[in-house]
Amino acid sequence: MKTVHQTSGKIKTKVLALSIVSFVITFAACNSNENKAASGEKKEANKDSVAIFTPPDTSTIPHDKFGEMVRYGRDLVVNTAKYIGPNGIVSKNLGNKMNCTNCHLDAGTRPFGFNFFSSHARYPQYRGRENQVLTMGQRINNCIERPHNGTPLPLDSKEIVAMCCYIRWVGTNVPVGQHVKGDESLEIEYLDRAANPTKGAAIFAENCASCHGASGQGQWNADSSTYVYPPLWGPHSYQVGSSPHRVIKLARFIKANMPNLKATWKKPVLTDEQCIDVAAFVNDDRIHERPTKKNKAIPDYPEIKFKAIDYGIGPFIDSFSALQHKFGPYKPIIEYRKAHNLPIVF
Repeated sequence: MKTVHQTSGKIKTKVLALSIVSFVITFAACNSNENKAASGEKKEANKDSVAIFTPPDTSTIPHDKFGEMVRYGRDLVVNTAKYIGPNGIVSKNLGNKMNCTNCHLDAGTRPFGFNFFSSHARYPQYRGRENQVLTMGQRINNCIERPHNGTPLPLDSKEIVAMCCYIRWVGTNVPVGQHVKGDESLEIEYLDRAANPTKGAAIFAENCASCHGASGQGQWNADSSTYVYPPLWGPHSYQVGSSPHRVIKLARFIKANMPNLKATWKKPVLTDEQCIDVAAFVNDDRIHERPTKKNKAIPDYPEIKFKAIDYGIGPFIDSFSALQHKFGPYKPIIEYRKAHNLPIVF
């Protein structure tokens, strides 16, 4: 006959065994979760550790015929108005005195600054605004026509070929068809409200007017042959429909680069909200005039489903107003397009 003491001992043994098993299972689960978390952190760290693309140094431009064209192409990007501006020494294709480097910062070599890192690698490329596949040369002419409010150069001109050579050289070693880190714009958080140009006006006055002028007229160089800081609206600025004329596009650029010499992509000065509001102020056509497209026979985005979500001129593939497309809020537009399997273009 078993005693109470014997029975109690067996129960304690079973309880101890079950406790050990429970501990092992719990430890294994925790360890598994920790491993998963560590793995996720490692993947995120690996993602963040991808180096920003570094274009080659100008000292490495070869001393041959190709190198000569690369140097001329770079000179054209830096001193565009000198060569092909209204008083150009080669031609007079530009309608204003801005230089390519006014937007494509540091001659197209600054990370997140409308650079040329992967441009040559990704052209020819389909462009929704034109609804065409454009070559690199055609894309350069596209900029001459819009931000510069000018007329296109011949595609076989020395100037187009030289700029193509320079853009190719900047993207040395970029795989064909690929992006590299730093070649696009910084991401921003979209607001739950529309962009506010009135708030943007105050931000502009505090952070931008000292360079771009209180009236957005820009800042001339010593002999008024070109700009140190470009105009942001007015008759000598970029056209309606140009890439910077879109609020999201401009806000991302501002985040990484403005105010000039203060902000960097690593340490932005303005918040995402401020960037969106000041971009809305700059691009508010109700208060700021700017040049319009010369050739109006062909509308922008003839295939309207490819229209950028912040392009403020209809018609649209959705039921949102032109004002909402221009100033937001953008989240409902994005969600609608996701729900209806439509392209989301920025």
